Amino acid sequence: MQIEFVSEASASAAALVVFSAKDMVLSKGAQAVDENGGGALRKAANTARFTGSEAATVDLLAVAGNDANRVLLVGMGEAGKGDAARWEKIGAALAAKLLRSGDVRAVVDMSGLSDLGLDAKEAAAHLAVGIAQRGYAFDHYFTKKPKTQKVSLEKVEIMGAADGAADLWAEWEGVVKGVAFAKDLVSEPANKVYPLSFVEKIRALEIPGLKVEVLDEAQMEEAGMHALLGVGLGSEQPSRLLIMEWDGTDGDQKTSHVFVGKGVTFDSGGISLKPGAGMEDMKWDMGGAGAVAGTMVALASRKAKARIVGICGLVENMPDGKAQRPSDVVTSMSGQTIEVINTDAEGRLVLCDAMWWAQETYKPDVLVDLATLTGAIIIGLGHEYAGAYSNDEGLAADLLKASATSGDKLWRMPLAPRYDRQIDSQIADMKNVGGKDAGSITAAQFLKRFVQDGVKWAHLDVAGMVWDTKARRLHDRGATGFGVRLLDQYVRDVLES
Repeated sequence: MQIEFVSEASASAAALVVFSAKDMVLSKGAQAVDENGGGALRKAANTARFTGSEAATVDLLAVAGNDANRVLLVGMGEAGKGDAARWEKIGAALAAKLLRSGDVRAVVDMSGLSDLGLDAKEAAAHLAVGIAQRGYAFDHYFTKKPKTQKVSLEKVEIMGAADGAADLWAEWEGVVKGVAFAKDLVSEPANKVYPLSFVEKIRALEIPGLKVEVLDEAQMEEAGMHALLGVGLGSEQPSRLLIMEWDGTDGDQKTSHVFVGKGVTFDSGGISLKPGAGMEDMKWDMGGAGAVAGTMVALASRKAKARIVGICGLVENMPDGKAQRPSDVVTSMSGQTIEVINTDAEGRLVLCDAMWWAQETYKPDVLVDLATLTGAIIIGLGHEYAGAYSNDEGLAADLLKASATSGDKLWRMPLAPRYDRQIDSQIADMKNVGGKDAGSITAAQFLKRFVQDGVKWAHLDVAGMVWDTKARRLHDRGATGFGVRLLDQYVRDVLES
């Protein structure tokens, strides 16, 4: 979808969007529509019990005295109480209403808006963010969808926004691009996104300054990454380690931060086969890697003034005669041995080697991993928060602050030595599962054993957040892009402030 900021635009043969604050305080554009239409706008609003509450809408077709196809009245909420999140919600509401409406073009009239609760140019830019994010649709594989259900909206012109709004949007557009890229990766079926194609999709973007490298299986074998490689033994798809580097500091900043993502492009469970019902959902078990890749796209696209490395461990977990078995013992790159009790607890095997390689290669101060790691975190937090674990209070606080600002919600979870006994093995240094109790915590305790001394580390279990069966504020049903805005905001706060 194309979004432009313009000083003037004709709404002829388009959708015209106007606004009202709470208690039907109409914007300048809304007043004009109402006056030209003989009071039709207020009458329709009253009939619909519309009062101007935040993101509420009233849709009028072929309004008298106006040459727009339709007029959409959108509520701004209480005057003077707006913030970035509210304006993104408002933008998302109008996008959801118009995306499949039949209108190809929309004109959003922000002329004369004031008392918004934040700088007017920021309100306009975040309105555009909301439009773009909620305007995402993954319709690639439909061949017989009725025309009335297809996406129609192609262009949105935001008219009368404050000076500087277009420049702010130009920066945020890069973040929106990263979120959309993560959504694309997570939405694609496993026969389209597998380790090799995941790599090619990031390469195909050809973003200036984003350096992409890949380790193949022979290189990972030489490095001793037997935990990661063991997960992919049963698959015809070869495993890969994807490394993305962005330096927006011209070498002035050392690589202090590395983000690592779990990229299991399909998780059958391996020999510990998952139940058939719902297994199709496991195409999104690479949601952590999708978030890391999307973050790197966002940082490079907006030319972030920071130096960041993103690493994705990419594997497919399948049952096969060569697949690893429950009871196998593997030696990780760190030298620690792992008894594989359940081959469906594979994400931590991928991460432990990817994390160790990252630390050995880049010597970072901070390591953050994202993974759709456990069903236990969904039992604990549902689909409202991702679980956050950390060995450093300052890092945890920074991530929680970025969570609050970005809208990608985190909830701090505990780490404690008393949980370690659940993953102690009788024949190896550890086992890869610790039983049903505290499953997400014991998974984090497992990963903690692969964090080197002095490294500040956070583990984000995003299993409940990368895919949604319900439409939410900024996304429709399906992939959410969770994690991209969180990490981008963290970089803004910590490395660019």
